[in-house]
Amino acid sequence: MIKYAKIVDEITGLCEVGLGTNNKFYQSVGMTQMDVQQSDIDENWYLTVKCPMKTDEQKAQEEAQRIAMLSLTRGDVFRAVVKSKGVTKAEIKTLIEAMPTTTDEEKLAKELALIDFEDSLNFYRGNPLIDTIGAALGYTKEELDYLFEHGEFANDL
Repeated sequence: MIKYAKIVDEITGLCEVGLGTNNKFYQSVGMTQMDVQQSDIDENWYLTVKCPMKTDEQKAQEEAQRIAMLSLTRGDVFRAVVKSKGVTKAEIKTLIEAMPTTTDEEKLAKELALIDFEDSLNFYRGNPLIDTIGAALGYTKEELDYLFEHGEFANDL
């Protein structure tokens, strides 16, 4: 975007940028109109051609981490599931109890899932139990993400 700016570092393209509308002032301090962009890495302004930006992969990874940290209370989750699918807590517990336990890993996973289900005060989107139970109930990843973003399923609005 074109803004009044002054280059601070020729190598990196770092700039000072005038963010207001007082063009005469910006010109008086040696700024000229330049094509600049604000970096999403350090929030500084740079010449657009030299501006360090996150890759699409980095942005996707950060978004996945953000979503994984979203949480809802037990009550929020159970109310949403009952409203959306008519499935009760007891039925969800039955799904967990029906998980296969032929290997030691499966036995451990089931026991940990039961602990999470029975003892967690909050459910975090990144917990694998959410994906497992969600899939068993017919929810997509996107529907579960929406639930944790908004506290209810989109079709319940």
